[in-house]
Amino acid sequence: MSAATLTAPDLKMDDARIPLRSHLRHTGALVRRNLLWIRQDPESMFDAVFMPIIFTLLFVYVFGGSIGQSLGGGQDAYVQYMVPGMLAMMGMNISQGVGTGFNEDFQKGVMDRFRSLPIGRGSVLVAKIVVELMRMLVATTIVVIVGVLVGFDITNWGGLLGAVGLSVVFGSALMWVFLTLGVTMKNAQSVQAMGFLVLMPLQFGSSIFAPTGSMPGWLQHFTDYNPLSSLADAARGLMVGGPVAHDLWVTLGWSALLTLVMAPISIHKFRTKN
Repeated sequence: MSAATLTAPDLKMDDARIPLRSHLRHTGALVRRNLLWIRQDPESMFDAVFMPIIFTLLFVYVFGGSIGQSLGGGQDAYVQYMVPGMLAMMGMNISQGVGTGFNEDFQKGVMDRFRSLPIGRGSVLVAKIVVELMRMLVATTIVVIVGVLVGFDITNWGGLLGAVGLSVVFGSALMWVFLTLGVTMKNAQSVQAMGFLVLMPLQFGSSIFAPTGSMPGWLQHFTDYNPLSSLADAARGLMVGGPVAHDLWVTLGWSALLTLVMAPISIHKFRTKN
């Protein structure tokens, strides 16, 4: 029996017996590797840096006047409405990037190298999520800064931190979905296209950018069950005041469900992908 034949079973056995401390050490090393890669390729941060600026300015100055009038306060009222919703949008857009980046690593052979090492398979995926969460926090910080510059009033710092934390929790759960797409789709373009088909209806069929009261009845039913609406409304309630409890629990429930279902699938697909 050749050495190559023994490698896969031996690695699977080692993977099953890796203690938690080793998993954490492996995850930390992989996080450092991913951060060093970002430092060598700063263009990979363009979406996290420029997307919040562009989207915030576009929606405020293009739609702020008309939608703000329906809110009863013009552009200033729209800023207070839209900025919390942007936290939900950034969570989704950054989450999509983890799938395309993961797929590109497979195409380049990086993941084959990782799977040949006696490290926890889950550590590779968790490290990806940790780095993307860091990028998400950068994007979220920029949203808040630009929002303040265009007139957003921060009256509750605790609520702001709570809204950011809720966006991070939901975004990390959503990343398991895109990691699964990154493993199963043939190339990064396919992952991006599938992500676009998922993101666009969820983003614009929600309460992120506009109140849902003027939408057709069938679309209002969709927004009622859209987790992004719950996330945006919970963030809005935490940051500017209003009902929070229902939307908070719905968002946390979606986050737990996505993680419990998609995390095992992602790890299994990663371990068995040829």
